[in-house]
Amino acid sequence: MNQANTGKLDLSVVIPVYNENESLPELHRQLTAVLEPRGYRYELIFVDDGSRDGSGQEMELLAQKDARVRVIQFQKNYGKSAALSVGFDAAVGEIVATLDADLQDDPGEIPALIQKMNEGGYDLVSGWKKKRHDPISKRWPSKIFNWVTARISGVRIHDINCGLKVYRNFVAKNLHPYGELHRFLPVLAHLDGFTVGEKEVVHHPRKYGKSKFGASRFTSGFFDLLTVMFLSRYLKKPLHLFGILGILSFIGGFVIGAYLTVLRLTGHWIGNRPLLFLGILLMIMGVQFVSIGLLGEMITASQTPKQTYVIRRTLNLKPTFLPSQTL
Repeated sequence: MNQANTGKLDLSVVIPVYNENESLPELHRQLTAVLEPRGYRYELIFVDDGSRDGSGQEMELLAQKDARVRVIQFQKNYGKSAALSVGFDAAVGEIVATLDADLQDDPGEIPALIQKMNEGGYDLVSGWKKKRHDPISKRWPSKIFNWVTARISGVRIHDINCGLKVYRNFVAKNLHPYGELHRFLPVLAHLDGFTVGEKEVVHHPRKYGKSKFGASRFTSGFFDLLTVMFLSRYLKKPLHLFGILGILSFIGGFVIGAYLTVLRLTGHWIGNRPLLFLGILLMIMGVQFVSIGLLGEMITASQTPKQTYVIRRTLNLKPTFLPSQTL
């Protein structure tokens, strides 16, 4: 247990930690009891997200006792996305697993998730907390949020934000969550062309402390979803979004204008009709939307000197071939 693994590892477990000092020793025991008997060559990457309750000291003790424990400590609280991003960068295992540090995620589910990944040929498998041990004020907003996210994004899984997930290493390396985008990792992976699966997992009641998330995360989550969809689909082609809005707006204004023109030619007075001002407004907005899209295209073209691609693998290529991003 005190000897470090050498060579390539089978599994990296990334665990974001924020004020969970009471849970850490038990979580380490559970992970060891699950992974060690199965012969995994593994590492446990604890990312201390600016804890102020002694969690940092607890992780240092674990690292002293177990050479497979790696600890990354932030100077202050940067959020779960930052913790996961740093953990993904540090992970060297062929498979990367994530779970929360509050003992509500069951480490015993990791091998089953890996099995599901291998059997289904998935790149990412997310846990589904079908039976959640959370208050109803948290469960029902989460159900609504997951339902809306699945319909908008096309990722038809039940629990987008479950902390218990397994990824192939090249998938984790390609994900760079920031802000609150850790909620949408399956969506981000799906939009990059990776296959996403789901498996029902056990969810335990919180044993120590209290939840670090409030109800506001559900309202902000919808704005984050819009951010994900916009950046993934229109970041390199803003005119496709603003141009569509502009054309629809201009056509609507043009139709209104044509209708009012016919009325005026047939002897009806239209100068005092609100519909006239609506038509003019829609045409002006249409021109503005198209102009914004064109400006966006100009900015994108000037700041993107070279297109980047996600390359899954290469075969028989010379070492001089250096793609911009190879998985």
